[in-house]
Amino acid sequence: MMARLRGNQAAAPEAAPLTVKRAIWAANQLRSKPYRFGGGHRCFSDDAYDCSGTVSYMLGGAGLIKAPMSSSDLRKFGESGNGKWITVYARNGHTYAIIAGLRLDTTPYHSFNDHWAPRWQLTARVPAKGFVARHPVGL
Repeated sequence: MMARLRGNQAAAPEAAPLTVKRAIWAANQLRSKPYRFGGGHRCFSDDAYDCSGTVSYMLGGAGLIKAPMSSSDLRKFGESGNGKWITVYARNGHTYAIIAGLRLDTTPYHSFNDHWAPRWQLTARVPAKGFVARHPVGL
């Protein structure tokens, strides 16, 4: 089951668990926020987000974590490996997530000349060296 992208907003599959629907809803709230290194680290509510702040906001909105986590901390989140609905890819210095088949990432969409910002992306990203795959228990 794959989420659909309508413009810059994702729609969860009808059969998705409520936690996944909440994760997608939370990530949708960031679609107009800019990128700022360290954004979203002190608390979930901020005016800009970096990669781990973005993934933390999504996980927090889904009720899966209580406080923001750094990319290094996300390397130990949940269980090892790919999840059925949510997978967090983390390494020291960067993190992104795949939620119901859509990638939530802050890296530029088309090229490194584009701006960095929290957004949904349809393009696949093969995890580079150093990334570990983690998933919430049961998802």
